[in-house]
Amino acid sequence: MSRIAEIQEILRKLGIPGWLFYDHHRRDPLAYRILQFEPPRTPTRRWFYFIPAQGEPQALVHRIEPGMLDALPGNKRLYASWESLAGALAVMLEGVESVAMQHSPHCAIPYVALVDGGTVELVQSVGPRVVTSADLVQYFEARWSEQQRQSHFEAGVRVDAIRRAAFQRISDAHRRGEIPNEFQIQQFIRQAVAQNGMVIDDHGPIVAVNANASNPHYDPTAKDHAEIRPGDLVLIDLWAKLEAPNSVFYDITWVGYCGPNPPEKMLQIFDVVIGARNAAIQAVKDAVASQTPLAGYQVDDVCRGFIQARGWGEYFIHRTGHSIGTEVHGTGANMDNLESHDTRQIIPGLCFSIEPGIYLPEFGIRSEVNVYVGEREAVVTGEVQEKLLLL
Repeated sequence: MSRIAEIQEILRKLGIPGWLFYDHHRRDPLAYRILQFEPPRTPTRRWFYFIPAQGEPQALVHRIEPGMLDALPGNKRLYASWESLAGALAVMLEGVESVAMQHSPHCAIPYVALVDGGTVELVQSVGPRVVTSADLVQYFEARWSEQQRQSHFEAGVRVDAIRRAAFQRISDAHRRGEIPNEFQIQQFIRQAVAQNGMVIDDHGPIVAVNANASNPHYDPTAKDHAEIRPGDLVLIDLWAKLEAPNSVFYDITWVGYCGPNPPEKMLQIFDVVIGARNAAIQAVKDAVASQTPLAGYQVDDVCRGFIQARGWGEYFIHRTGHSIGTEVHGTGANMDNLESHDTRQIIPGLCFSIEPGIYLPEFGIRSEVNVYVGEREAVVTGEVQEKLLLL
């Protein structure tokens, strides 16, 4: 099936009359990836490409750059003046009630909010109502191929082994009477990732003790880091993917305590975080098994509700989870009703993190797993922490 036919099939499935792509100076990378083409050069004039749910696509390009969309099928119209642009859009979209664009009302989903407000106003001025393409985008950007799914599971095996080795390195150092620091363990992990044929971002992983673990995006450096001493809590947030084209990330967070007897409050917080994580996982599994529609914000509600009911809601300061893809923060549905109200449906082929956390002034605890959604089953893709590690 061609990409255009695939897009039209999904448009009909979602009940959307058409998808209007637009770009100027390569401001929308999603358009090129979804349409699977490269322009002959950077567009210096605006182009539009309309794919109706039924019928032939239509292109609208400037007379100075008439070949900009020649790689795509369909009829082509030309414009030169701004008046002729509006007129051509009106003809192209005549009778169309609504069109999807890379737009998100109130910027609720920033990942797809790539078309400027003025262009949305222009399109709506000639007739159709503009709706968000957020659900459409994840069908073509966030669903994994079988090769990607396998790359994730293989990365998981390697990353879980590195995570175990990192915590063991801390334990061994303490047994020898040595005091390692966050930066040393971080660099150990980065080296192990490279040696195991994987790549990580230009920052991270997170290795954080005590109050540093209450900063969800903490990143130790050679200059700014803390020692890891007996009696400390240690959080490791590690993500990596295979060093191969189109591989996808595996992203986890585990926590440990340096000693045999963790404080009771630490154990209490750990249990609440694990309970919230498990409640969210179960909600996804139940919905997928019963074929019940489930949106990202609803998963966040389950997880956040569990923590709020136990009195710790104000210390859960980020979304429950994020989409995972070739970038560690992907373009699919996020498990989020805090930072945004993500109404995108969880569909087969998606993978996302579930990672609740409670961040107190003295320490923070987060537990992160990855969940892959199949046609009839959702699965956690790697090892799952159920008890606080004793290092």
